[in-house]
Amino acid sequence: MKLNQYFDHTQLKPDATEDQIATLCREAKDYGFYSVCVNSSYVSFAASQLSDSDVKIAAVVGFPLGACTTASKVFETEEACKAGAKEIDMVLHVGMLKSGKYDYVRDDIAAVVSAAAAYEAAVKVILETCLLTDEKIITACHLAQAAGAAFVKTSTGFAGGGATPYHVRLMKKTVGDTMQVKASGGIRTYTDVQKMIAAGADRIGASASVSIMKEAALETK
Repeated sequence: MKLNQYFDHTQLKPDATEDQIATLCREAKDYGFYSVCVNSSYVSFAASQLSDSDVKIAAVVGFPLGACTTASKVFETEEACKAGAKEIDMVLHVGMLKSGKYDYVRDDIAAVVSAAAAYEAAVKVILETCLLTDEKIITACHLAQAAGAAFVKTSTGFAGGGATPYHVRLMKKTVGDTMQVKASGGIRTYTDVQKMIAAGADRIGASASVSIMKEAALETK
């Protein structure tokens, strides 16, 4: 797969402006990125900016904490899909996972998967790996798998830590070929991307996608 097609080009800052989202979409079209990843309120605007392209829209749900109710995640998923999102990046309820409430976590994910499926949208489950032990990461992967999600994803980038090759490798080893793995959070250089892909990442979430592509072009000349 070509490098550009690994990227979910991301803008999730709380103070992101419409102009910044427009720039994000323009860059995604220019570089042929797989998708843009935005907060749900910007999905409709992003769709208007990308109507003449093949770039998909991913919307975050329950972001960045994951601690809202399942019903609110489902509603946000439906609203995002109606507006044009084809992928949903939902945050797992980390507190419930750490409390051992595994049925809750699985059902929370499954409800979002079901809501997204009605619009033929895939779901990525953000685990927030920096807050979890290896055992909990493995458990979270199995729960996401059981709930029918398409991806497990490392991080929001808002919890004090991001993706590491170690965690990507652990997640890929756990899910094998049954799911894909998205590495996100703190990925800023071409070297970072190479390490994540080597560890098993199928998708890269980054806000530095453009500078990474420029760096890659220089290194591969």
